[in-house]
Amino acid sequence: MNKIRELRKRSGLTLDELSRELGVSRATLGFWEQGRFQPSNEMLLRLSDLFEVSVDYLLGRQTVKEDELKVALFGGDEVVTDEMWEEVKNFAEYVKAKNKRKTP
Repeated sequence: MNKIRELRKRSGLTLDELSRELGVSRATLGFWEQGRFQPSNEMLLRLSDLFEVSVDYLLGRQTVKEDELKVALFGGDEVVTDEMWEEVKNFAEYVKAKNKRKTP
């Protein structure tokens, strides 16, 4: 769950600040970040909402290529929300469809 650590640091939060925000102990949060324990589904949803990322992102289920593309498009400091990513994919579909109409 090093994604939690990454997002926490990107947001400028300390372990203490985030643990207070989530209502969990500092030790519990540290265990999540170390991958020793996994947050509950409810807590994954809270983290997802807090950091504006998908649960799949928190669980590391996105492909490396997708993460690299997001960094290339939005920069490394930007947290890309699901809504932002959907807009990019919709625009890509629009461009593909437009170019298909032009192809003789």
